[in-house]
Amino acid sequence: MTIESSGNSDRETGNVFMPKFDSNGLLTVVVVNADTRAVLMVAMMDQLAIDKTRETGLAHFHSRSRGKLWMKGESSGNTLSVVRIMVDCDQDSLVLECTPAGPTCHTGARECFYRELVGGELKRKSD
Repeated sequence: MTIESSGNSDRETGNVFMPKFDSNGLLTVVVVNADTRAVLMVAMMDQLAIDKTRETGLAHFHSRSRGKLWMKGESSGNTLSVVRIMVDCDQDSLVLECTPAGPTCHTGARECFYRELVGGELKRKSD
């Protein structure tokens, strides 16, 4: 399979970071624990959140409900220290490998994905 020569080839195979935001100026971010590889949370970033994350080394996101920038852990202290930022092939989503300073989920759970769909019910995962 060959990569097409197009305007997207630089974005898809080049080495310049060119995030591809959706029509709302956002892209999806999956946050994983840098040590355990567990999925901690999924959130959205805009350009400001990317810039603040890169500047501070702490994960920042765009809150759709509040319509503004927020730093994970700004009120709880449960920040996410970014170890590495992975960019997908067409640069419309990111994976942040992070070291959490405490529980990631606002419910107090270690990660937001603490339940599994079994049949028609949600069951807590066993640690």
